[in-house]
Amino acid sequence: MTGPVFAAAQCSAVAGHIAANVRRHLDVIDAAQRHGVGFLVFPELSLTGYEPALAAGLAQAATTDCVAPLRARARATGMTVIAGLPLRSEAADKPLIAAFILHPDGGLTVQTKQHLHTGEERYFSAGTGGPLLDASGMPLALAICADFGQPTHAAAAAAAGARLYAASALVGESGYPVDSALLQGYATTHRMAVLLANHGGPTGGWTSAGRSAFWDEQGRLIAATPGPGDCLLVVKAGDAGWTGDSVPVA
Repeated sequence: MTGPVFAAAQCSAVAGHIAANVRRHLDVIDAAQRHGVGFLVFPELSLTGYEPALAAGLAQAATTDCVAPLRARARATGMTVIAGLPLRSEAADKPLIAAFILHPDGGLTVQTKQHLHTGEERYFSAGTGGPLLDASGMPLALAICADFGQPTHAAAAAAAGARLYAASALVGESGYPVDSALLQGYATTHRMAVLLANHGGPTGGWTSAGRSAFWDEQGRLIAATPGPGDCLLVVKAGDAGWTGDSVPVA
């Protein structure tokens, strides 16, 4: 018997071009639907690219209409979709790095990055995270890039009951060995599966490593994309455990 199907949407972003990136997200959502995906996670700031210097001009309110096509597609496909945008908030003097969570009932909620990388404070304010999500009946905790660099973040997620820890990130070639080992360690230590959704191409002057990945509750690498490029990492829970595969997206 096959259980929930999750996917990391590893895709490239057009710098600062929200409309173009929305169109690309729609293509990826449609591809995910063909593989039975119920929960889809895009990389950090996927709708603008990781472009800190542009963030103030690109920041959107939580009520923005720019994600309306994605909300409609999430509802039409019965899928939960997580996409990234800079968030404009009256409670912060700079944009927040946010995950816009598009629910299958048409609803929208927002979570924000709690921990900033060194240098990000020039462009962004730190956020407050958010509650666990229901991922096809499985409690899921969301980490936005540098969040997972803090062991207390993963520990708090596990203590709250998360069974899946999903990292929406930009991980470069030089940082990938350390970051992937950290995520694998969380799976082993906290007995929760871990999903990494990485960018598929260069963004903000960074060269993404790609290699989106999934580790099971024992820390075993179940599947990973072979490198950069636009693709889906699709993982399924079944009676015999997790299975996964990398699927190209045209």
